[in-house]
Amino acid sequence: MLQLRIICPADRTDRVTALLRRAVGTANLVVLPGAGRDPAGDLVACDVAREAADELTDELRELRLHEDGSITLQDIAVSLSKRAERAEREAPGEPADAVLWEELLEATHEESTVSATYLAFMTVAVMIAACGVLLDNAILIVGAMAVGPEFGPLAGVSAGLVLGRLREAGRSLTALLTGFAVAMAVTTLFTLALDAAGLFGPDMLAREDGPTEFVWQPGHLSLVVALLAGIAGTLSLTSEKSGALIGVAISVTTVPAAANAAAALAYGDLRELRGSGQQLAVNLIGIVAAGALTLLVQKTLLERTKRRERALAEQRAADGAGR
Repeated sequence: MLQLRIICPADRTDRVTALLRRAVGTANLVVLPGAGRDPAGDLVACDVAREAADELTDELRELRLHEDGSITLQDIAVSLSKRAERAEREAPGEPADAVLWEELLEATHEESTVSATYLAFMTVAVMIAACGVLLDNAILIVGAMAVGPEFGPLAGVSAGLVLGRLREAGRSLTALLTGFAVAMAVTTLFTLALDAAGLFGPDMLAREDGPTEFVWQPGHLSLVVALLAGIAGTLSLTSEKSGALIGVAISVTTVPAAANAAAALAYGDLRELRGSGQQLAVNLIGIVAAGALTLLVQKTLLERTKRRERALAEQRAADGAGR
């Protein structure tokens, strides 16, 4: 269950409460007249089933409450209420399958900001991966994959394309490309600096048949893994199974490929630079495509469920009126 909190202009409170009363999946409605100060208005709150929240927030947006007041949704850790349990049973679909599109856009928007922190995480991840590549250390490669923050922008591109928010998609793409460009540039300088210090050398990059050779040798399985990771990562975001994102992060070779490309650039190895660039491109395109397809399927299934539930509700209403 989620808690819905609304600061509502007084002239729209009756319409809002009527909407919440008739909406499927709501419970425990509370109205505090005049409680809002900034913005001014009435405070309206209720519990709402996760699977009913997206449609309800769309209706509230049509009343312009997000412009003249506020609409807030947050998770309820514990809910001891028979009425809330009944509301959750009445809501269409299953909570695990519900998608809050506004929540998804909010999460990806936050993670797709070209901030100092985002660039720092991306750069550090690629630098760690460069150490792993040159030392032929798979543990460092895996650690770098877990540190990299690139899945947020990738999911933002997918969500923006599916929902028609092209500005959001462009913003996420800009963050993604900027992050990798900055990280690879810094890592190239980092490689040259450690080479000058005698800690790295071109022979370390040229080693064959090591455990990290896969990062610059793309193949059909690279695309397969990227597609599967895109599906799993998107599902983890939309279903709040955030723990699965760690598994997604360490299953794709975006960060290691970028690191290998930076090291190859530092040493002028065009073969590995080309292979690493292809590996990076395959993974980025595969994840975005799989993420968009996953969201499109979820959106289609949710809309079908809502249509079916509306039809059943209309049928029950018609049957009741005929008695």
